[in-house]
Amino acid sequence: MITMLTLGDDGTVQQIWSLQHMAYPIEAKLIGFSEIPPLMDTFDTIRSSGETFYGYMDEEGDLLGAIAVEPGEDQVTISRMMVHPGHFRKGIAASLIAHVLDTYRETPLFIVATGTRNSPAVALYEKFGFVRDHAFEVAPGVELTEFHLKPDRYRG
Repeated sequence: MITMLTLGDDGTVQQIWSLQHMAYPIEAKLIGFSEIPPLMDTFDTIRSSGETFYGYMDEEGDLLGAIAVEPGEDQVTISRMMVHPGHFRKGIAASLIAHVLDTYRETPLFIVATGTRNSPAVALYEKFGFVRDHAFEVAPGVELTEFHLKPDRYRG
């Protein structure tokens, strides 16, 4: 089940923090960069991020995946995507993306960035119709690619 997460709840923030610390080290290894911003988060930085989080919960209420967005007037930026490593390749990330695209379906542009060498994430975004817009270096030898999606290209 996908639900909006309440950052005012300490238990929810702890689950997000824990999930980040399970999922993002895998991306860090894929892209060769250990200083991924979510790995630097504290409970307070998550709580005050200003992002809107949606979580994929199991029947027991455990957080198996989460997506965070920054909605704007003319665009929605997907700022975080994470899935518990024990639940990779079960469609959780795809469900979360589809939920965001549906929730903000009137938005003219969706933006997401991921490590250029994170081939699973790149493939997932491209599956939804996101197209590469540009790449940029965030540290020596570490490149991110920004993807854009206009709703008329959504293949959900």
